Amino acid sequence: MTTLQIAEEVAAALAENRPVVALESTLLSHGLPAPRNLAVAARLEKVVREAGAVPATIAVLDGVPRIGLTSAELDRVCSDDMLKLSLRDLGAAYALGRSGATTVASTTALAHQAGIRVFATGGLGGVHRGARETWDVSADLDVVATTPVLIVCSGVKSILDMGATLEVLETRSVPVVGYQTSRFPAFYRRESEFSVPWSVDNASQAAAVFAAGERGMLLVNPIPAAFEMDSALHDRLLAEGLQKLVDQDVRGKDVSPVLLEHFHTASAGVSLDANEELVVNNASVAAAVAVELFQ
Repeated sequence: MTTLQIAEEVAAALAENRPVVALESTLLSHGLPAPRNLAVAARLEKVVREAGAVPATIAVLDGVPRIGLTSAELDRVCSDDMLKLSLRDLGAAYALGRSGATTVASTTALAHQAGIRVFATGGLGGVHRGARETWDVSADLDVVATTPVLIVCSGVKSILDMGATLEVLETRSVPVVGYQTSRFPAFYRRESEFSVPWSVDNASQAAAVFAAGERGMLLVNPIPAAFEMDSALHDRLLAEGLQKLVDQDVRGKDVSPVLLEHFHTASAGVSLDANEELVVNNASVAAAVAVELFQ
């Protein structure tokens, strides 16, 4: 097994049993344009610290998995042409000395390997529309089901088959818990048509549920109301984006970047603001939960 390179601040917090929150890097390299991605990276780490936890942004640089990045390394993730590394890609990246940003699946696995119990992201991957024919199901779902990490996210993007995604999570016995909501969030929208089986009112309750369950858990946290995308705009962008996938024959791990790019360019920046605010809010909630876990 490749040895993790853990940043000094993160290693000290883990050794002293202090709260740490993992942050992914694919959001920065593939989800947001430069230079905004670097500003968001700094903001994410800041809100985690303000809540009393230590941030650990995760990436693979020159074949080495890094848990916690320096400012120079964060700048590199946000400016270089990074590979998108899911869990299956880590071995090849290590062996060939490549650099890449980690997805939800690979970040979760590396966080667990480092001893980090809480991870904040934007949206979870899931079952893609048309999966009956394509078998296109995100590796995120398997990793969440098999790795005892609490993941704070804003549900899944509406480009996915939300109902099928929730069915897979139920089949794999993944607890899906709403944070101050009884509805499953739809990323840019606060609510979908689907309910969640459990909900909690605060970080203390969320930490207690996770600690009692002793398995991977999804804490779904809706986008702040002020930044929720207008439903008519959202539905138009979604229809256009889905047609773009068909026209360009986009599939697999390229789907999300293409859809996000369409949302960003066609919404005149509305989706960029939404994306930033929901992930910052998730990081704040994750840090609060991490602090409660270590009380």
